[in-house]
Amino acid sequence: MDPADEILDLVDERDQVIGRAPRGAVYARGLRHRCVFVLARDPDDRIFVHRRTPTKLVFPSRYDLFVGGVVGAGESYDTAALREAEEELGVTGLPRPTYLFKFLYDDGADRSWWSSVYEVRCALPVHPQREEVAWHAFLPEAEVERHLDTWDWVPDGLEAYQRLRARARAQATDTDTGTDTGTGTDTDTGSR
Repeated sequence: MDPADEILDLVDERDQVIGRAPRGAVYARGLRHRCVFVLARDPDDRIFVHRRTPTKLVFPSRYDLFVGGVVGAGESYDTAALREAEEELGVTGLPRPTYLFKFLYDDGADRSWWSSVYEVRCALPVHPQREEVAWHAFLPEAEVERHLDTWDWVPDGLEAYQRLRARARAQATDTDTGTDTGTGTDTDTGSR
């Protein structure tokens, strides 16, 4: 099937389903939909980083810190996270990704999508899909940090990573001070 023909759920500002449309129409008309982002780490805690192929419908040839993609019509975030991680990494038998948080990404040009962020540990040899991934490597987080301002990143993945870093800093501060300040601007509605 042509990816542009895949049917997606359309959602409102509260992530409630309000209709369905083919992916190509969703992208062309800027309709709000659902996506998953999975941060994959290897046993040495390095992050899977890749450059998207030039044929991708969205953000071609850009670097990404996450594997993932759209959530199909009627599919749960959790199911999509595992499906997308295994597809893009080219593996089977991954543990179920751990849900971290969800946020509404807005690109500033009247296009937005609900973005559910996960993390998974991948101890398997990866064989990324050639049609999805042009280059890949597991990089230490310090090296990833050095490239944040110099590589051309997908903007939604970069925002997800920045939110993840902010959450980690806030949790570290909360642990140091013994307080619980919650998650700030991220949303956890329980409806994944």
